[in-house]
Amino acid sequence: MEKIKMVDLHNQYLRIKPEIDAAIQQVLDSTAFIQGPPVAAFASALSKYLGGIHVIPCANGTDALQIAMMALGLKPGDEVILPVHTYVATAEVIALLGLVPVFAEVDARTFNLDPSGLEALITSRTVAIVPVHLYGQCADMEAILAIAKKHSLHVIEDSAQALGAAYTFEDGTIRKAGTMGTIGCTSFFPSKNLGCYGDGGALFTHDAALAETIRIVANHGQRVKYQHDLVGVNSRLDTLQAAILEVKLKYLDDYTRRRNAVAAHYDKALANMNVRGITVPYRVANSTHAFHQYTIQVEANRDAFKNYLEAKGVPTMIYYPIPLHLQQAYLRNGFGRGSFAITERLSETVLSLPIDTEIQREQLDYITEVITGYFSQ
Repeated sequence: MEKIKMVDLHNQYLRIKPEIDAAIQQVLDSTAFIQGPPVAAFASALSKYLGGIHVIPCANGTDALQIAMMALGLKPGDEVILPVHTYVATAEVIALLGLVPVFAEVDARTFNLDPSGLEALITSRTVAIVPVHLYGQCADMEAILAIAKKHSLHVIEDSAQALGAAYTFEDGTIRKAGTMGTIGCTSFFPSKNLGCYGDGGALFTHDAALAETIRIVANHGQRVKYQHDLVGVNSRLDTLQAAILEVKLKYLDDYTRRRNAVAAHYDKALANMNVRGITVPYRVANSTHAFHQYTIQVEANRDAFKNYLEAKGVPTMIYYPIPLHLQQAYLRNGFGRGSFAITERLSETVLSLPIDTEIQREQLDYITEVITGYFSQ
């Protein structure tokens, strides 16, 4: 049996090696390493996949969030609401721009932003909400968008973990993750469901004028070379990564199907074990799940369980072990332990098991056996 990995990028590459190698070679032959034709081609292909939305590639997912806030003209002192259970990048760009991160509690079942607590956080300085589609499942966008509309707020979707997931509104409208808010942001970090072989990111919007502003901000604030209309940044997706992504985009739905098959295997195995104290990922009815992570909750001594699995060759990850409001960099926001009970509990109980497009049945059976062994001690 091959060594189990959280994400097996090597075997994923081997499965589409001829296409990837040809795409890379074409870029090498052209030597158009910056803003070469594959960048526009990939943006066009991704736009079509997402239903015709404007797609603006950039250097990484963190840049995407920052560029979104710059393009919307958010000013120092403005408040931006975000879930407290997320990766630091979401809060980081808010703080870097002199904005005020306002942490919100998450739903105990979905791990996503809980809309029921949002209105209590809105003040005269609130300008935006940043829902994060954590682990691959969309946040409750119907409720979030309704609140945003009521209070004239921007919605900046962080869809880095859910590209490919789809959300169904009450009227039957179906939208892909990242295409529902004012701006959507994503990352193409290698381990993401649609990942390149380095850094990469993109922004999405239905607003043509806003899309043009985003392009200007991402290109040093210039529409015409050497004419800088806005304060901007230098953030671009390089041609090699775009060429790789254009190939991999064709397989994104298949990757999602494969990840869901692994999740179904875990669901069945854990149910058959009838293990008390383990909660499998909850699925909402109105969102498909891209399963960037298969994250369980382990109620009793999560760390001992994690150590046991890793000693047996089963890698795991904790996303995330320290909540944002308890991170040293954000302590000044005035929250201490006990401020966000659900998130603090999640930081002590969540554990992500290997889920990958290339994981083999033999490996899944072994993981199941190891988990059974732990709980039969």
